[in-house]
Amino acid sequence: MRFSRVQLKNWKNFAQCDVRIAGRVFLVGPNASGKSNFLDAFRFLRDLASDGGGFSEAVRRRRGVGAIRCLAARQEPEVEIRVTAETRGPGSQWQYLLAFNQNKARRRPEIIREKVLLNGKTLLERPTDTDRKDPELLKQTNLEQTGTNKDFRELVSFLASIQYLHIVPQLVRDPDRSVGRPNDHFGGDFLVKIERTPKARQEASLRKIKDALSIAVPKLAEIKLEPDSRGTQHLLGKYEHWRPQGAWQNEEQFSDGTLRLMGLLWVSMETGGPLLLEEPELSLHSEIVRYLPQMFARVQRRTGRQFLISTHSPDLLSDEGIALDEVLLLRPGGKGTEVTPASEFEEIPALLSGGSTLADAIVPKTRPDHAEQIALFGDK
Repeated sequence: MRFSRVQLKNWKNFAQCDVRIAGRVFLVGPNASGKSNFLDAFRFLRDLASDGGGFSEAVRRRRGVGAIRCLAARQEPEVEIRVTAETRGPGSQWQYLLAFNQNKARRRPEIIREKVLLNGKTLLERPTDTDRKDPELLKQTNLEQTGTNKDFRELVSFLASIQYLHIVPQLVRDPDRSVGRPNDHFGGDFLVKIERTPKARQEASLRKIKDALSIAVPKLAEIKLEPDSRGTQHLLGKYEHWRPQGAWQNEEQFSDGTLRLMGLLWVSMETGGPLLLEEPELSLHSEIVRYLPQMFARVQRRTGRQFLISTHSPDLLSDEGIALDEVLLLRPGGKGTEVTPASEFEEIPALLSGGSTLADAIVPKTRPDHAEQIALFGDK
């Protein structure tokens, strides 16, 4: 299953947003345009459906309704997320809608509307008469209630399978990385995840990563996972060296780029729901970045997994296999950020037919006005 459409209202940067999305999506825009906040709408849905999550917790993690609501919201202050998800082929089409606001009298977030449809048939519509008689029920979505989500658990499982990754190398190197960080999206439990993988699959995956990394990291001959004397797991890499036995390093000595690429390769081998990636080009050589879209495409063909990727990189966008409907341009304005597929700009196909690359055609549209003036900083 994958998302095919997302509609946002008063969600962070987006006063209004309604776009169809492909199986592989590249989000492009200037700093603070809302790329991370666009991805966070999907993370929010995952938080609703996941164990240990739920509506109240999902809102709390984002510091309340006031921090979520778009600053451009006016007469209609409620926040709304609506998504369409489809199975491949002639399968099912699911739609989910959640609208919420802050109940000032009760001082808590409260559900205004919740709706689930399957192939156009309504399976759930709230508030119900029961909700109206007992407003306490509006503190929870029906996604998170096993007693009421039987008819749409396929949708619940899909939303819970959404995965976000933005490896922070400093967290991977932290000796206390696994404490209190289960399923850490920033890599705090990356080595714990490798440890918990069945041994045969773990070793096979590390061999594949070593083969891929040997292209980007010269002299890397072997990768393995081993515990130290305290039982803390460490990722070890053996480098070819003038010494006969080579030289071993652990994650504390790996470069940021090596750790980020390891994390990216590992998660790309996993199966599951949509994968949200924040700027995968960070710390990587431009020649490696150029081939990431092809890697994502191959993984997608093998697993059917959807990729949603934020990026600033012209190198990543230089791949000729990226289609115009796979690129969403985010452009801030006075009424919030607009999200527009690259295919809707008449001049972009003309530039491509004239020999320009996709990066040449798109990146200038996301360039901040008067960016050159930052060079003058320090003159005064």
